[in-house]
Amino acid sequence: MNATASDPVLVVVQLTGGNDFMNTVIPYTNPLYHDARPGLRFAEDEVLPINDTLAFNPHAAPLKDVYDAGKMAIVQGVGYPDSSRSHFRSSYIWHTCEPETIATEGWLGQAIGQMDPDKENSLTGVNFGRGLPQSFVSKGVPVTSVGDLDNYGLLTGMADRREASLERFKRMYAPAIGTGPVMDYLSETGQGVLSGADDLKKAPAMYESNVEYGSDLLGQGLRDAARVHLADLGTRVLYVSHGDYDTHSRQELTHEKDMVELSRAIVDFFQDLEDHNAADNVLMLVWTEFGRRLADNGSGTDHGSGGGAFLIGNMVNGGLYAEYPSLEQSNLANGEDLAHTYDFRGLYSSILNQHLDLEPTSIVGGDFEQLQVLN
Repeated sequence: MNATASDPVLVVVQLTGGNDFMNTVIPYTNPLYHDARPGLRFAEDEVLPINDTLAFNPHAAPLKDVYDAGKMAIVQGVGYPDSSRSHFRSSYIWHTCEPETIATEGWLGQAIGQMDPDKENSLTGVNFGRGLPQSFVSKGVPVTSVGDLDNYGLLTGMADRREASLERFKRMYAPAIGTGPVMDYLSETGQGVLSGADDLKKAPAMYESNVEYGSDLLGQGLRDAARVHLADLGTRVLYVSHGDYDTHSRQELTHEKDMVELSRAIVDFFQDLEDHNAADNVLMLVWTEFGRRLADNGSGTDHGSGGGAFLIGNMVNGGLYAEYPSLEQSNLANGEDLAHTYDFRGLYSSILNQHLDLEPTSIVGGDFEQLQVLN
């Protein structure tokens, strides 16, 4: 392996669909919040206060405990200029750090390429779930995607399953970057993906834990991430997705379920690592492609702009970072969205520079303000 047990590890949790940040970290004493959300607002006596202006969603109590322990940084108003309300386009921008043109290189793929320049380990980056995040795509950089760790998942196993998975990957990204770059990428990385499966098979047999994860996809995904991390396979970046956060309707029920699953899975994951004395080098990033609009639509919320992110880990300087977006009408983006107050590329730069010890400029495409979030 080209990594050691003490090397910094990044765990990425993507909240797919656009998490409603305003009902995750709630401006519970702001009358504009209560006016804009008659159907979805939380009363002041329901929430979990952070200070006299902001509070956690009442269904995210475990995350409040992590914050109170000083192990969570809440990065407010994260986004980018002229935010796209398209799921595909906005996610693609977050994956590639390129808001203005169509790029093919993912930020994590480039980081993995720097961490493993000789391409010695196809498990330096591992995704848990179907398909492959665009973040991981970088020409010539081998990464692995696992649908089910116990059966060593997608892009591995039987040839027909692998071909079906590669075809799905091609359909996902060809509309944006053309089939040529997609197939070039697959031809250069596919064999490494297959070889990584043999090592991944070792992880479940090596794992023992007293933590009982939830049966939901995120709980099982983070359990798989813990098993791979604890197996010491040289993995530096682990990726899990959770959703759907696209709460246009029935948000009250859907978002409650999302908050419960997210909170439990994150706490279980870190408890598992703590029990194995394997948490100190792990940083978790929780992000979503955009926030929701200020006003509810009667049953849910529609696509917005500025959102929020979490950084979690023992090395985190806990607290509030950047500025919570203004709820004043004159400050809204598109006349109805919470505006972004901090560029996501600065968040990535902070992680790359302060945690992974990489030079971020070439990966994120410029110099962006970093947050001093890590000890």
